[in-house]
Amino acid sequence: MKQKNSWISLVFFILICLVIGLFGSFWTKEAVSTWYPTLTKPSWTPPDWVFGPVWSSLYIMIAVSGWLIYRSDPSHKRTVALTLYAGQLALNFIWSFLFFSLRNPFLGLIDILFLCLLILLTIIKAWPVSRLASFFLIPYLAWVLYATTLNLGIWLLND
Repeated sequence: MKQKNSWISLVFFILICLVIGLFGSFWTKEAVSTWYPTLTKPSWTPPDWVFGPVWSSLYIMIAVSGWLIYRSDPSHKRTVALTLYAGQLALNFIWSFLFFSLRNPFLGLIDILFLCLLILLTIIKAWPVSRLASFFLIPYLAWVLYATTLNLGIWLLND
């Protein structure tokens, strides 16, 4: 029975992460075809088609990471790691709203800086709970750091 519950919880984590991505895409969709193309972007901005596959892959890794933390033995360390994990998901969710829906790169930048910090803290605090969970978050942190440079560049080039 525990094995079955483990798989159910994995599905739950995957659904949560994909729903966050889906709602973010609702806020992004119109702005990507109207406002975003009018912005001056840094020279290192990838083509638009890159974002979908990258984020889809990252959301799966984020989900697996959360699931690995969740299925570890209950402890204060696990609780801290899961709390930070939930916090970074919330900031991830809010970024699309701030940047695309409000069309405010500055607010997006503030959010993404805190997002980077929470991802890093989640990696650190998850390490003693599940090293594999921490490893699954490293590509996410790398991408968000890269996205931070894009966000900063857009803000500076369009302010």
